[in-house]
Amino acid sequence: MNSTNLPTVSVVVIAYNDAGLVGEAVSSALAQGPVVAEVIAVNDASSDGTARVLDELAAVHPRLKVVHRTENSGGCGTPRNDGIAVATAPYVLFLDSDDILPAGAAEALVRAAREHRAQVTVGAAVRRELPQHHDVPWMPGLYTPGDVIERPADRPELVRDTLCVNKLYDRAFLEKHGLRFPDGRFVYEDFAFTARVLAAAPRIAVIGDLVYVWHVRRSAAQVSISLDRKDVSNWRSRIEAHRTASRTLAAASPVLGSACQVKFLEYDLRMYLRELGRDPGYQAAWWTLTREYVDTFAEADIASAAAHARWIVALLRATATPPADIERLTRLAAEPPRLLPPYATAADGTPVWSEALPVELDGLAALPTAGLPVTVDAEPAGRAAVRIRVHDLYGRLAEAGPRTAQLRFLPRAGGDPVLAQPVELRPDQNGGWVALLPFRLADLAATGRRQGLRRMQAWNVGVGVDCADGTSVFTSLRPRGRLLRRRALPSSRYGVLLAQPYRTGAGALALRLAPGAEGALYLVRNRLHRARAGRGTG
Repeated sequence: MNSTNLPTVSVVVIAYNDAGLVGEAVSSALAQGPVVAEVIAVNDASSDGTARVLDELAAVHPRLKVVHRTENSGGCGTPRNDGIAVATAPYVLFLDSDDILPAGAAEALVRAAREHRAQVTVGAAVRRELPQHHDVPWMPGLYTPGDVIERPADRPELVRDTLCVNKLYDRAFLEKHGLRFPDGRFVYEDFAFTARVLAAAPRIAVIGDLVYVWHVRRSAAQVSISLDRKDVSNWRSRIEAHRTASRTLAAASPVLGSACQVKFLEYDLRMYLRELGRDPGYQAAWWTLTREYVDTFAEADIASAAAHARWIVALLRATATPPADIERLTRLAAEPPRLLPPYATAADGTPVWSEALPVELDGLAALPTAGLPVTVDAEPAGRAAVRIRVHDLYGRLAEAGPRTAQLRFLPRAGGDPVLAQPVELRPDQNGGWVALLPFRLADLAATGRRQGLRRMQAWNVGVGVDCADGTSVFTSLRPRGRLLRRRALPSSRYGVLLAQPYRTGAGALALRLAPGAEGALYLVRNRLHRARAGRGTG
């Protein structure tokens, strides 16, 4: 037995009314092997069969300890604190009852923690969309595997990772600094806990191994807190959690405190804005709440945010109610951002948001070509091509000299993009540039199958524009006309190929492909399932 296999980790699993899933979570922790000394399952006074499931597992697995709370805490913080209090191993990992730890996660984390004497060790995490099993990396590019960060203030961007479950904690470090989660009903308790950890200035080791699988079940009867946005209370809770985290970090390090504020503007604010929906009541309440909170931000923090975030703040300040063109604002908040036409200017030629709201788009002139929020429209041109129109943006794109356009299909489950042949752009008589971009859906489906996408494939459809000055920009496509019509195409390779273009929540073009009869049937069933789930949760 090598040193990393010694029992050194306590895995704390929290559960509330999750009898159908908690067994899989606990089993994934026990399957980590002898490095896990104990799995501590805290049942937060569940009213279903969760207690029975845990007790039956504990009767079979001596390493499983079950803590039954007699009163529900109302949140996730208190049961996690209960688990820390019971833990006896040198290191602690957290796991939610509807997620899993991938094989080898605990051992990989312990090995790095010991090698680098790190108080916190972080690994990769994915959001796994179910039932499709689409994996979306959490905060890709934020960490570099193999890094050892001596002080969080040296990497202020770390405040963007607010998860507690993708990290291994030295329990002595938690005890020394009294690090605990907020008790009771505190939504987004991860924000506060992570801020407290960073404020305590731990040495942080980074590994590239996948250490956490976060299951996302959008059609579940009871969705997770982060997905439950049916009213403005979720946004209010997120603001309060961010306010708590920001104050904690600012007290320990002005650099971290400022980075936390910028993160809110560039990430949280844009995420909720692009999902604002069409309910006028929700929009008005959201706008008022956000406006009041952003008014508390220091001007220096706002100035440090990216240009697109600054424009959003300026619009919030400019009007007490949502603007009539609120959809343009939601598209600007998308990823990649798109500023939809028309493009207004002030009397002196300064780019502004609109004639009705002449808010200056400061910083537009300094944006690199790749950072321009360019809009590209796409409409059908037969069965095997789309006609695109690339809009200029206050002359900024024209400066770079758009030359060619290339369709790019990005698998939503992750993986390598599929690139079509570049096509020359032609100036449009109404301004901008146009091109006819061909594609072959059968070839795309075949590539998807080689990438392991069997029955149903989901692709984001975007376009890359290369310019004469050597720069380029990539953006999503805005579907126009009859582009979203579903089609069943005859295929010599598959018999039938079902193609279902659709508009994402951010208003961009995406595509579902189902090769063969089995795939087509799966796509139809999946659509019916989503429709029933939508009626059930509406």
